[in-house]
Amino acid sequence: MVAIDNLDGFLRTAGLRPTRQRSALAELLFAKGDRHVTAEQLHSEAGAAGVSVSLATVYNTLNQFTEAGLLREVVVEAGRSYFDTNIDEHHHFFMVDSGHLVDIPGAMFEAAHMPMAPVGHAVERVDVIIRLRGPKPAAV
Repeated sequence: MVAIDNLDGFLRTAGLRPTRQRSALAELLFAKGDRHVTAEQLHSEAGAAGVSVSLATVYNTLNQFTEAGLLREVVVEAGRSYFDTNIDEHHHFFMVDSGHLVDIPGAMFEAAHMPMAPVGHAVERVDVIIRLRGPKPAAV
């Protein structure tokens, strides 16, 4: 977890200028420990906290944080991304019914037969998303 009193230094170390909006969004993102958030969720949290920021600025900031290595983008389906404050090697359970992501520690998953990368390419990272559905309601 990032120390709240050093968010500006945290952003500067990542090569980002700590603007008012970046700092406010960073506080909302990193003050609560590891979490998964959509741009819309963060925008809603910002509004509730009295931070005036457009949804476009939230998207831009999340993308800047991801490019700087502060976040990991987890694409669960076309047009649906979460931003993960845990950038350590790990995978995810995706709860289809509720839309929640749950971390799976990297050491708990092993790919038994990885295909070879095409000539001239190297595997950068393996992202595994295991989709789960909750139990079906009992028939009446």
